[in-house]
Amino acid sequence: MKYLSRAVLLASVAAVAGLFVQPAAAQRSLPTFEVDKAWPRLPAGKKVGDASSFSADAQDNIYMIHRPRTLKGDDLKNAMKPVVVFNSAGDVVREWGGDGAGYDWPQREHGISIDYKGNVWLGGNNCPEANLAGLKPVADDAYLKFASDGKFLMQIGKSNASKGDNDTANMHRPSDAQVLQSTNEVFVSDGYGNHRVIVYDADTGAFKRMWGAFGKPPAGKTSCAIVGPKEWPAGDGPADFNVAHALRVAKDGTVYLADRENRRVQRFDKDGKYMNQIYVRDQPFARNLALSADPDQQFLYTGHGKGIAIIDRKTFAVVGQIEPTGIVGPGHQIATDSKGNIFIAATGMGMQKLTYKGMSTASR
Repeated sequence: MKYLSRAVLLASVAAVAGLFVQPAAAQRSLPTFEVDKAWPRLPAGKKVGDASSFSADAQDNIYMIHRPRTLKGDDLKNAMKPVVVFNSAGDVVREWGGDGAGYDWPQREHGISIDYKGNVWLGGNNCPEANLAGLKPVADDAYLKFASDGKFLMQIGKSNASKGDNDTANMHRPSDAQVLQSTNEVFVSDGYGNHRVIVYDADTGAFKRMWGAFGKPPAGKTSCAIVGPKEWPAGDGPADFNVAHALRVAKDGTVYLADRENRRVQRFDKDGKYMNQIYVRDQPFARNLALSADPDQQFLYTGHGKGIAIIDRKTFAVVGQIEPTGIVGPGHQIATDSKGNIFIAATGMGMQKLTYKGMSTASR
């Protein structure tokens, strides 16, 4: 009944909040979940810092990137490597990452994504002016590609080198990335310092194209401080992205961008043509993104309020809310595996697995 009550509530506030909500149908099947309290299982004595992002490979191994430097004292001495790989049962199978020769490891780890070849893409969002404890005063302006065992393969961009939104060689504190198999391109939400989606060839790193909010040329103010609007007026919202925080590319080439501080998810075709958006004004929305595991990727998930909103991709409307008992919240970044489970990386609030329990019919 929680799913029904949430859908009805969303519909009732739609006119006030500006939320594009699909009216509740008499019989509407929605995915259901419960918290897996036993996941994960860390080795005895080992510690992880703020869990920033998850991604699943084809074997349903779950890759986590965390921030070891958020640990202190003895916990820091016992920190696991920044990339921790779990099997589907939640046991650690390997760990790797950190500074090495030939690449600029991010100072503040942020996003991780596994491509269709099993390669690992990752980046960071450190801002030098923030002067965070234990971090070098450099901007994370690159995205890195590794093999699944941690072998370095390629770097696009260079730390502390960004020249802003028009710079095609470097990013500026990028947040997330995903490779589209049909074009072999990596799409990056270049989102804390810049205000854009930028696309590169996934093998060579050659620049392909980029765009900003509404498919326009990217622009916006750059600052270490994350400042959202003081109010969210009716209409389309601000002209530019404000923390383009997460990105997903569906198998059909549709690109979804979570514009976090502006509380909206925008969608585009793979060439950057703007299609439409969901814009929520009454509470935090578009914290992160994940696609459902069914063949048609029927649903898009995004952090919303105290849980995760369910968006029907066909109608591009919110149709429900995931808030099982014990959920850690909307999360920082989220991911799904082939079984439909959701993994929540919640930085200072920890991490969590939501086990997919099948489809449940919600009646009016």
